[in-house]
Parts: sequence; C-alpha cells; structure tokens
Amino acid sequence: MKTWLGLEIGNSRLHWGWFAGENLQITWDTPHLSRSIEQQLAQCKTFADLPQEILSPIDSFISGGAVRSYLLPIYIASVVPSQTVLWQAYPEAHVISLDKIPLLGIYPTLGIDRALAVLGAGETCGFPILVIDAGTALTFTGADGDRCLVGGAILPGLSLQLQSLGQKTANLPSIAAPEILSLPERWATNTPEAIQSGVIYTLIASIRDFITAWWEKFPDSQICFKGGDGKLLLEYLRSLYPELTTKIVYEPNLTFWGMRSSLQNSQSSCLS
Repeated sequence: MKTWLGLEIGNSRLHWGWFAGENLQITWDTPHLSRSIEQQLAQCKTFADLPQEILSPIDSFISGGAVRSYLLPIYIASVVPSQTVLWQAYPEAHVISLDKIPLLGIYPTLGIDRALAVLGAGETCGFPILVIDAGTALTFTGADGDRCLVGGAILPGLSLQLQSLGQKTANLPSIAAPEILSLPERWATNTPEAIQSGVIYTLIASIRDFITAWWEKFPDSQICFKGGDGKLLLEYLRSLYPELTTKIVYEPNLTFWGMRSSLQNSQSSCLS
C-alpha cells in the first residue's frame, strides 16, 4: 500500500493520520464537517480538493508534493453516523467494519474505535492488553493472549462529567477540564474546585479499580491510555499511585495502528 489517510471520527473531533505505506508520518485533528460539505467531497478529483479546514494544519507538510495531484484513499473508523454519511460521498472512502478486525469474540455493537484501539495496542505492546480511552466517553477494552475480546466498560469521560453538572443543575457551573498536570486539592473551598475534586478523584479511583481487576486476571499484561484526556488522567494516576503505572503507557495513535493491522490482514486474506 502506498500513501493513505486514516480518519477516526470521534464524538468531538476528526482525528487524521497520514501513512506512507506502514509508516505513520503525521497526525492532526480537525472539527466535524457540516452537511454542506458533502457535495464538495463528492466532487474531489485530487487530494488538494479536500476542504481547506482539513488541509490547513498540514499545508506545510504537503506543499509542492506530488501527492496533491491525485486522490488519496481514506480509511474511516467512525462512531458518529451522521459524519460517516458525509464521508461516504468521497470517491476513495473506505469505511472499516467490525468483520474486518482480526480479533475473536467481537460482539455486534462494539464500537469500531474500541476494536481498532485494542488491536493496535495488542500488535504494538503484545497480548493480553487493556486499553483505556479517555475521550468524550471513558472506555475500558481488554483482549486476552489469544487475541480474544474479554470485554470492557463505558462511562462518561472527564470533560463530559465536568460539564454535565452545569447543564443539569440550577446553581452549579460547567467546568472545563484542567490543563495542568497537578492534581486539584481534594478538600476544595470553592464550588468550581469542589466539582473538579469530586469528578477527578472519583474517576481516578474507578480507573485504579479496573486496572487492579484486570491485573488479577492478566498479571503480566501491559495497559495503554489514549484519548484527549488520557495523558492528563495517567499523570493524575501516577501522582497518587506511582507503583501502579510501571506497566502503563500513553499512546495516542492506537486506533491508527489498529487500522494498519486491519488493512494488512485484509490484504493478506485477499492474496491467500
């Protein structure tokens, strides 16, 4: 396979990965596209015809390159059906489905993002593996040494929990996720910090509980964090339980590694 794009359509953003064969060259994020862009996608003849909001973050990377003169294939993993529909108008769009994921025990409603992330983590770090994806939702997804899905859990993510109190209560504010890596005071003396304390310390306790339960089943397993709040939550976990994080890594590109493995598997199947 030559140059191709990976597109992970998340709940909040579009996540892009540029591959030269098996090598990931660059990643970037862009906002979701509006419905009005569908016709432009359908009329794309070259890579340069994509909407400028997609190209601008990598303009210096591709400027003057021959790649602008032809249409790149885009392999899509999406959890947002309305965005998936838009991208299917693109002539070289290829939506990745669960039946293309070389894992055992996958159930029909498993999110494609979770399946690809655990595949990518297992291929990179080895099976068994647990992936903790700290995005809009916080998800736990594990696979055993036979590449068989063990299962997982889903709960509201950090930002969603912080915002929900402001949206669903009369007197509490919506709070943005902290940008600093140091933990907030546990015993807060004002309302915004009290919300941060309650959400963050409860989330960290939940993450610790899931990790401990996983290692009871698979004591030698590595654990990978990803997602927009993954680095932050891992640092909080490390601050409270440093001994717990010796076999935990942060790797934001797990879904792209999973895409690569899935495509390699599909190509091998076609040749066999």
